[in-house]
Amino acid sequence: MDQIIKRVEVSKTNLIIIMNDEHNKKMLGYNGHPIVQTPNLDKLASKGTVFQNAYTNSPICVPARASLATGRYVNQNKCWDNAIAYDGKMRSWAHHLRDTGHEVTSIGKLHYANEEIDGGFTEQLIPMHIEAGVGDLYGLIRNPLPVRYQSRDLAQSIGPGESSYIEYDRDITAKTVQWLAANGKKQHAKPWVLFTSFIAPHSPLIAPPEYYNLYNPRNIPLPKKAAGPLHPWVQQWDDCYRFDSYFESDEQRQIAIASYYGLCSFMDNNVGTILSALETTGLAENTTVLFLSDHGDNMGARGLWGKSTMYEESASVPMIMSGPRLKANSVVRTPVSLVDCYPTILQAVGQELDGAPLSGDSLFEIAARPYDEQRIVFSEYHAAGSVSGAYMLRKGDQKYIHYTGYRPELFNLKSDPQELNDLAKAGTHENDLEQFHRDLLAICDPQQTDTLAKADQERLIAEHGGVQAIVKRGGSSYTPIPGEDVKLIGN
Repeated sequence: MDQIIKRVEVSKTNLIIIMNDEHNKKMLGYNGHPIVQTPNLDKLASKGTVFQNAYTNSPICVPARASLATGRYVNQNKCWDNAIAYDGKMRSWAHHLRDTGHEVTSIGKLHYANEEIDGGFTEQLIPMHIEAGVGDLYGLIRNPLPVRYQSRDLAQSIGPGESSYIEYDRDITAKTVQWLAANGKKQHAKPWVLFTSFIAPHSPLIAPPEYYNLYNPRNIPLPKKAAGPLHPWVQQWDDCYRFDSYFESDEQRQIAIASYYGLCSFMDNNVGTILSALETTGLAENTTVLFLSDHGDNMGARGLWGKSTMYEESASVPMIMSGPRLKANSVVRTPVSLVDCYPTILQAVGQELDGAPLSGDSLFEIAARPYDEQRIVFSEYHAAGSVSGAYMLRKGDQKYIHYTGYRPELFNLKSDPQELNDLAKAGTHENDLEQFHRDLLAICDPQQTDTLAKADQERLIAEHGGVQAIVKRGGSSYTPIPGEDVKLIGN
């Protein structure tokens, strides 16, 4: 699956990458959501190119961001979970650009191993890395799966108000605007790249009152229910996290969803502030904007919350690219994923690849071609709550989910966008299932990969004193912002 970029003519520009965290792709105005207000992203979408079928390479923060950084799948970079983070040893797009004379700055969440590692950036401003330098040790425990009582926070921390995450996002916005103002007057030998990374709409589901008040919880419909019993793999994940069980009523669930909507609008306003700064500094004419999220959020669909599943709510992500030479009001249906960003970033600033094998193609290349119904995108999950490795392939209108040791799932997203009809159960799609399994084996051996991930995790568990020591230590619900203490919650 390793591919080398085939170049199209693209005028080199500066590049600002705006990333947010845990954004369900369906909850955006430009994607047709009837309630959520995201006017700035809607405008960006109308001015640029929307990648309609974009996916994370792992539906959890640390592995997803490692794939974005390295342009490699999780089974290649070995950042399996939220305790095994990118450590700078595998060359990132930031390394490549900095080493060839580009200024590369990050502002906000990175979720790398720690601030001391060389992630390739010229400068890191207020970076967030994994908690306490060790990350989510609780998530390493997979046999048997523990109960994550920390999940109570999802139901208890909801509604209008303020949080350290909201404060952090405001600071990220302010520092991004300051950086753009300073660099609008500065001469650069080569185009620069600015990576601005927000938290919202990641939980806790507390939204600034002015954004929460845009939504009346009583008018919010409850999420769809599962078509039947949950898949056994998913049921075990849910038995571990138990998010939904901590809500006391449907009214509480509606408040949580209203809060998520409010955080989406809050985040959209921050994006709008940055886009306005690009205009006022005169940088907009020579800057490409790439907006995306690291993964989605189930947000109550099928009774599931958080990320970690391969369903559309969790595994698909919003992705927009706008700027010179990019078509306005354009929608690309060809599936893409986070690993496609590495060659895209280099091409945007006019930098050649150095021959290193990558797992993706440039988004410029993909957007310039007709719809490719044979292109495959790939995601995998080996982290918290997973009894075994889960793998997803999207090709054309079909999506295949392989659960190691369990039956697969197969959906046709054109006829069944809500993923309520598992075609793998029908016994009529055996040829499709066999072909998808061959496609998966061309990327990785799922059983062998599952074994490798668990072996790495077992070694790390031993380094931290064993399962009981980790359980006694407790786990956290959220990564603290820079300067904030870790809040560990036991059983």
